[in-house]
Amino acid sequence: RRRRAVRGGRRRGSPGPSPLTGSLPQALVDDTEDVSLDFGSEEELALRKAKIRHPLATFFHLFFRVSAIITYLFCDWFSNSFVACFVTILLLLSFDFWSVKNVTGRLLVGLRWWNQIDEDGKSHWVFEAKRVPTIAASTEAEARIFWLGLIICPVIWTVFFFSTLFSLKLKWLALVIAGLSLQTANLYGYIHCKLGGQKSISRVTSRFFVTADVPKRQTRRISEDRIEEHGKTGTR
Repeated sequence: RRRRAVRGGRRRGSPGPSPLTGSLPQALVDDTEDVSLDFGSEEELALRKAKIRHPLATFFHLFFRVSAIITYLFCDWFSNSFVACFVTILLLLSFDFWSVKNVTGRLLVGLRWWNQIDEDGKSHWVFEAKRVPTIAASTEAEARIFWLGLIICPVIWTVFFFSTLFSLKLKWLALVIAGLSLQTANLYGYIHCKLGGQKSISRVTSRFFVTADVPKRQTRRISEDRIEEHGKTGTR
C-alpha cells in the first residue's frame, strides 16, 4: 500500500510543490545576464605599466647624440686626422637630427613638426601633438628620457662652444656651432609642439565666446531697428 501511495501521489508528511519552482527559470535568467568585459582597457593598462615600450627608438634617441659628444671629446685618441673626426661627428649629428625629428619624437611623446611649402611658394611651420591616447602611446619613462636627452645635450654643446671660443680652437668652432644649431632646432620645434595644444585650446575658447556674443549682438541690432522704425511711424 505504501508503494502504491508513493507512486500514485504524494505522502501525507511530504511537502508540496515549492512555490519557488515556478520562479526558478526567471531566477536563472536573472543570474545569467550578459556582463561586458572590457579586455581592451586591461590591455591598455598593462601596456602603460610597462617602463619602456619602444626600446629601439629610445636607444637611437640617445645613441647618436651621445656618440657625437663622446667622439668630440676623445677623437684625438682614435685618429689624428681632423677631417675624419669632423666628418664623423657631423654625420652623427645629422643622423641624430633626422631620427629625433621624424621617428623618436612621434613614438616616444606623440609630437611631430615639419616645414610645408604651399602652392604660392610660402613656407609654413607645422607643429602637431597627439591628443587622443592610444594603445601605442608612450610611457612616462620614455617621455622622461626623451625630454632629458633633448634638453641636456644642447646644454653640453653650449659648454663646448664657450670652451672652444675661449681656448681659441677655431677649427672646431664651426663643428660646435653645427651641433648646437641642429640640436637646438629640435628642442625649439618640440617645445612649440608641446605648447601648441594650450594655444589651440585658448583659441577655441576665444572663438566660442565670440560666437556666443554674435546672437546677442544680432538681437540688440534687431531691437534697435524696431525702436527706430516705431519712432519714425510715430512722428508721421
